[in-house]
Amino acid sequence: MLKNLNVIFDMDGVIFDSERFFLECCIPAAEKAGLEGMRDVAYQCIGLTEKETEKLLWNKYRDMERLEVFRQELVSAFQARYQESGLPLKPGVVELLTFLMDAGAKTAIGSSTRSDTIKEELHDADLLGYFDVIVGGEMVEASKPEPDLFLRAAKELGCDSKDCYIIEDSHHGVRAARKAGAKVIMVPDLLPPTEEIRALTDWVFHSLLDVREFFLHELQSVETDVDLERNKYV
Repeated sequence: MLKNLNVIFDMDGVIFDSERFFLECCIPAAEKAGLEGMRDVAYQCIGLTEKETEKLLWNKYRDMERLEVFRQELVSAFQARYQESGLPLKPGVVELLTFLMDAGAKTAIGSSTRSDTIKEELHDADLLGYFDVIVGGEMVEASKPEPDLFLRAAKELGCDSKDCYIIEDSHHGVRAARKAGAKVIMVPDLLPPTEEIRALTDWVFHSLLDVREFFLHELQSVETDVDLERNKYV
């Protein structure tokens, strides 16, 4: 049993393949609204709260009418796809969560998404029961790249953030995890790690399946064939 293992997950891009899902809805919605350059803007929104995303969009376009058309088109497209198939899971998420639960680890979500949305999406994917703590973007004053989300998640888990592993995919998230003083694992999604981001991580892996093997190796001294070289991203 690994009762002293504390793991905090980001959600979008780590648990769910939702950032790609969002982009696939976002770009057509922007085209219908006549907003150019949305792909680059959408990448800048990764890891931000809803409020900060709205602020970024306004600073970029400053056209309330077109932004409202975009919002309506985006919500409509997202809901239609969500109702049809739900959010796709990232590879290895069930295997990793099952391993952590069986090992007696404590787990949390620390996400810029609102907590009610987090709970709904995890419930719909039959994953809510894997988590002891849920911390959403509206529950803290400052979102990523500030560490507030992770500091609160660690506190609610009953531990110090330095005793937590944080699993992130975004640059903002990695910066926040490092500021929290945690052990930082990155599983890149849409954005590959830059030299700066690599320097802020402790480990970078291809998938959550690799993270599971890492925990097996590090915490149970199990021999594996996984290359666990620090910051190895093949």
